[in-house]
Amino acid sequence: MTKAEKQQLAEQAYHKAVQYELDYGCCPQCVLATVQETIGIIDDQTIKASHGLSGGGGLLGLGACGALTGGLMALSAKRGRDRDKLDKGRFINNFSKGKELVERFQQEFGGITCEELQKMFTGRTYDMWNPDEYKQFDNDRGKQCAHATGTVTKWIIEML
Repeated sequence: MTKAEKQQLAEQAYHKAVQYELDYGCCPQCVLATVQETIGIIDDQTIKASHGLSGGGGLLGLGACGALTGGLMALSAKRGRDRDKLDKGRFINNFSKGKELVERFQQEFGGITCEELQKMFTGRTYDMWNPDEYKQFDNDRGKQCAHATGTVTKWIIEML
């Protein structure tokens, strides 16, 4: 695949992931589903396993952005250590690609946790377990979380 073809594929993945986030929510699943449909490597169980990572983990906002964790999972699906190799070293190359993704994300979005992004996108944080606050967050964030989801997906396609 040429560089131009890969770039075009990454742009298409960006738009698909944005639309998935707007239509269905759960940013890590949107990243992984788009990677699966674009280049493979992700199975349905991985997409399912990412569900609880949304909203910084358990919708609490405290952990890494779900789009970012979905991206890290995609990198690991390709470069990570297999179960039968747990005793064969740390597979540092996967960590270096993950580090690259996290640093790029932080530079682009000004933070890595869901709470940090909530503040960057809206000026405040939200209790996503409170239906009224979640509705307010959904309204206040506009398409910014979808953009983050699409951006991570685009980067992953470029990196793999």
